[in-house]
Amino acid sequence: MSIILKNKETLQYKNFYFKCCIGKRGLTSNKKEGDQKTPKGEFGIEKLYYRKDRVRNIDTRIKCIPISKDMGWCDDTKSKKYYNKKIKIPKNIRHERMYRKDTIYDLLIPIKYNFTKPKIGKGSAIFLHVTKNYRPTKGCIAISKNDFLILLRLIDKKTKIKIT
Repeated sequence: MSIILKNKETLQYKNFYFKCCIGKRGLTSNKKEGDQKTPKGEFGIEKLYYRKDRVRNIDTRIKCIPISKDMGWCDDTKSKKYYNKKIKIPKNIRHERMYRKDTIYDLLIPIKYNFTKPKIGKGSAIFLHVTKNYRPTKGCIAISKNDFLILLRLIDKKTKIKIT
């Protein structure tokens, strides 16, 4: 089964509908690093990363990994080795910090866009993550924490996400 982006404000999984937000500049078939667009396509999903100090008792069939203070996600177009991969901070490369003061990464699932053999500059750190206010993202898809916890009960590691 697939999680489907029905429109820029709605995610659907089976008979469940979730309010969401996407990239500030909409959807694209030609994603570029920093363009604030959400990539179109059908993609697998990664493991769940979560803040164990903020979220407890997660009911899901996907692998869960606690986020530590030294976790980041490389978005540095000068780093062939680490681009669009989870890294240990500090590395002397640009990255998205996963352990944050705000709550948007309390729960996050990397979307397997530009993932297996990442092409530099084609976009990185595309996540399904948490939002409180549904403001546009930098290219990710975001839903409320409560909806995220519901979705986690429904999906498994074979679930895909379809963004059209």
